[in-house]
Amino acid sequence: VQLQACGGGLVQAGGYLSLSCAASGLPFSSNFLGWFRQAPGKEREFVAEISESGGRTYYRGSVKGRFTISRDNAKNTVYLQMNSLKPEDTAVYYCAARKSTTTTYPYWGQGTEVTVSS
Repeated sequence: VQLQACGGGLVQAGGYLSLSCAASGLPFSSNFLGWFRQAPGKEREFVAEISESGGRTYYRGSVKGRFTISRDNAKNTVYLQMNSLKPEDTAVYYCAARKSTTTTYPYWGQGTEVTVSS
């Protein structure tokens, strides 16, 4: 299983970035996809996840209304649109995959770094 995240970068506060994560080696349309992040010196935290068909999405409270997770099962890709970015969104962002029958994510990408300057 491979998950390849990209799209990170440096942006000013109030700006936007679009992350994408391409998956291979797993039945993509049968997996929940999630985004997590880890800021320097902090533990990794959940950001958002999307169900197999894309019909259900979940977000951590601090990003709700600013971030949007979506997926394209034909392209085996999950996206994270991040708007109105804040300095506290600075982190390495990881995509991950899991089956709906479990609550833990066994498959992880390598991460893409997002830096938001004030």
